[in-house]
Amino acid sequence: MELILRQDVQNLGFKDDVVNVKNGYGRNYLIPQGFAHLATSSAKKVLAENLKQRAHKEAKVVADAQAVAEAIKAIEIKISAKAGGEKLFGSITNIDIAAALAKGGQEIDRKFITSGIVKRTGKYNASVRLHRDVIVDLPYEIIAE
Repeated sequence: MELILRQDVQNLGFKDDVVNVKNGYGRNYLIPQGFAHLATSSAKKVLAENLKQRAHKEAKVVADAQAVAEAIKAIEIKISAKAGGEKLFGSITNIDIAAALAKGGQEIDRKFITSGIVKRTGKYNASVRLHRDVIVDLPYEIIAE
């Protein structure tokens, strides 16, 4: 089943992408939730026209995302947490990384940060998706209090 996404769907695609999915997934989840609509020939023509009109606006958005990416790369993130030796009491998640970025002056929504659950001190990497074309690799360090 061929669908046009109305919004970003994780592990499937971004807004306005034409994707092929299984019939049940499209009919029972994506369409009723409002995440996608059928990719008929007329819908594809409308989508092509909209994408053509939006292309020059997209260049400015990508340039802004690149500027934010450079600012994020300049921030050195050190997160302190209570620990017994190297093992943390609790864990560090993307919420903590988003809070550390906010302290550094960059407000990034936690949904766009992919790190994993970290339970030990040390140096780690997270990826921050600012735009579909701009993904930043963010090194951070966890230190014991």
